[in-house]
Amino acid sequence: MHIETALEQFLNKKVDEYNQPFFIEADPICIPHQFSQKADIEIAGFFAAIFAWGNRTTIINKSNVLLQLMDNAPHQFCTQHQPSDLKKLLHFKHRTFNTTDLLYFIEFFKMHYSNYNSLEYAFTKQHQPTNPTIEAALNGFYTYFFSLEIVPKRTLKHIAAPFKKASCKRLCMYLRWMVRNDNKGVDFGIWQQITPAQLVIPLDVHVARVARHFKLIDRKPTDWQAALQLTAAMQQLDNNDPAKYDFALFALGVLEKY
Repeated sequence: MHIETALEQFLNKKVDEYNQPFFIEADPICIPHQFSQKADIEIAGFFAAIFAWGNRTTIINKSNVLLQLMDNAPHQFCTQHQPSDLKKLLHFKHRTFNTTDLLYFIEFFKMHYSNYNSLEYAFTKQHQPTNPTIEAALNGFYTYFFSLEIVPKRTLKHIAAPFKKASCKRLCMYLRWMVRNDNKGVDFGIWQQITPAQLVIPLDVHVARVARHFKLIDRKPTDWQAALQLTAAMQQLDNNDPAKYDFALFALGVLEKY
């Protein structure tokens, strides 16, 4: 497909308009922005991304509730907690995410950070510099995340993977936060082994609606293949940083009427 110049200019304008520090306050990315230590940013950001479906205000509020239960020190809490410390988490719930899921996530973080100093390594088990996208990274992360001895069956639904044909919107958004580094102040750019060129557009129903409106995708299901199709379209505009168009597509789908 060919993207008309007028649409390209419009999308670039929207990226410039929303890829600004003011965007942080009302977006779940404000959660990891509360921290300065890399591991705290990673863990707080991961929970905020996993919680990111539904109303943004609720997502932010629930993320803050969880961080307060962790004494606003997520890395320290996950890696150094005592069994008694977990009791205060027993009533935490966000939509279908409950205490069982939360305790598994914490156990995973405890295991991972006992071996690595960054969560980046959890996403690079199968990722290679030559991979065209993060597909292998996401599939590898799923396998690794659920590699603990006991995995609650109900928790499997909270981590998406391309091999399950999911759009992986929340994990793609999380990787955008961690990988993109354009000095605009929104995304963190603290990971180096995945490049911005390999990122995939976070695709949900809102972004998919905008993409279909502008004929950027023609695939009917909002799935992984549709996310790849949209990313390929955005690569025509910027092959090195297609995920920056998430700012434009999200804003058009949620914040504006086009």
